Amino acid sequence: MPAVETDADRAFAALASPVRREVLRLLREHGPQPVTELASHFAMARPSFSEHLRVLREAGLVSETRAGRQRLYRLEAAALYEVQEWLHPFERFWREKLTGLRDLLDTWDDDQS
Repeated sequence: MPAVETDADRAFAALASPVRREVLRLLREHGPQPVTELASHFAMARPSFSEHLRVLREAGLVSETRAGRQRLYRLEAAALYEVQEWLHPFERFWREKLTGLRDLLDTWDDDQS
């Protein structure tokens, strides 16, 4: 039986692409932008870029609004919450490992003095 795709699965799949991560970065740093402005940062055909935007929309990472003939894209950072929750135990794991390494190096340094 195939697994049911979750919101987190869609977010991780969307984040797998460097193009889509860059779109999210642009929206985070510069706020909502028209699709033409976003597309100008990438050397690809418009249909290919539109596919990246579709994946981001379906993952809930961006939203689209129409303003006249323009389509504005906005970052929806709340959709990253599940990704953050999944990553949190790994952050804690590495923090503990690095703290242990620091303590070991401090002990070694003290022994060398």
